[in-house]
Amino acid sequence: MGTVTVGVSIAVPEPYGSMLQQRRAGFGDHAAHSIPTHITLLPPTEVEAADRPVIEGHLASVAAAGQPFPLKLSGTDTFRPLSPVVFVRLTEGAASCAGLQERVRAPEGPLARELNFPYHPHVTIAHGIDEAAMDRAQEELADFEAAWLITGFALYEQGVDDGVWRLVREFRFPGRPPLPSVPHQGMSRPAAPAP
Repeated sequence: MGTVTVGVSIAVPEPYGSMLQQRRAGFGDHAAHSIPTHITLLPPTEVEAADRPVIEGHLASVAAAGQPFPLKLSGTDTFRPLSPVVFVRLTEGAASCAGLQERVRAPEGPLARELNFPYHPHVTIAHGIDEAAMDRAQEELADFEAAWLITGFALYEQGVDDGVWRLVREFRFPGRPPLPSVPHQGMSRPAAPAP
């Protein structure tokens, strides 16, 4: 049966996903249209194709133990000079993403692996292109903001012939969304009785 390359990620929803993908392509990143806009939980990992049912069972268990959480993107940053990447930053939800990716890569699970760099959740908007284009990506999306509720994650597989990442299966959290927080307004006075 051979091996396949899989990844696990949180998709950036519409309209943000398509917009960031188009901007990435506009900066000259030729990989833009083969990679859905996402936050990585498991980087590209080669596995035995026959292990897919076990992997999907593991991811279903991870999702079953999870719960929805808020996520916010705001502004840009870069991993340069360590890595030729410009990205949109997570300003809320990073700790929840970190915990989730640890469970996906659990040492006792089928996706156990070491990372090349410490985990830092982000949304890539330019990778491996010339420095001027990377600078432009970082500047032009510096005021980008988006927020939504994360309700699950997905398994993707990379096409052998075309390198395109395709959705295999989505995994949803069973928990209810957290209630929105209400800012503390101080003590309230009881309402006056009606005349």
